[in-house]
Amino acid sequence: MSKYKFCIFDFDLTLADSSKAILTCFKHTLSRFGYDIPDDRTIYNTIGKTLVDSFDILTGITDNPQREQLRVEYVSKADEVMARDTVFYEDTLAVLQVLQCAGIKVGIVSTKFRYRIEETFKYHTTSFPVDMIVGGEDVTQPKPDPQGLDLIISRFGAEKKDVLYVGDNYIDAKTASNAGVDFAAVTTGSTGKAEFEKYPHVYIGNSLTDIFQHI
Repeated sequence: MSKYKFCIFDFDLTLADSSKAILTCFKHTLSRFGYDIPDDRTIYNTIGKTLVDSFDILTGITDNPQREQLRVEYVSKADEVMARDTVFYEDTLAVLQVLQCAGIKVGIVSTKFRYRIEETFKYHTTSFPVDMIVGGEDVTQPKPDPQGLDLIISRFGAEKKDVLYVGDNYIDAKTASNAGVDFAAVTTGSTGKAEFEKYPHVYIGNSLTDIFQHI
């Protein structure tokens, strides 16, 4: 990993499997507002998008007038279940710790709220091998807009040539491209290798460890 001084990660389905909690929150919210509940795969495929965009997709209503109410209800349910039902991948903490021990700064840029990510770490582990987090509440434009990556790069005082962004979704690939930084993909989310091949990348792996060993 000596090529990079800063390694930035997406969170959901990159560092942790939050799908159980996310499905619970979407199903609860859609049911509460009287909408039909799509199949699990349809819901799963929205992970990585903003909540309001996801609700437009899942309700089939563009610019749904209830999108903000739906978002608020989702967040309320997430306060109950998200940290508890999110599980870090087996290699996540070890990979982050090895990076830090090697002198590489570790960051997270996610559409998920920063406080929620911090809460998840606190719930499941006593270690916190992350130097900085930029979450949904820190930006005005969500991914694939590069605002989040640009913000963390600025806060780190990094040069873009020294930054690698790692994510599980084609949205992450677009974000890295828009920010002008290198990208590595993990196929732990809904985007497969064939789709990632369409975007600039330095490596596509099956896991964080797989990427770590090849970059």
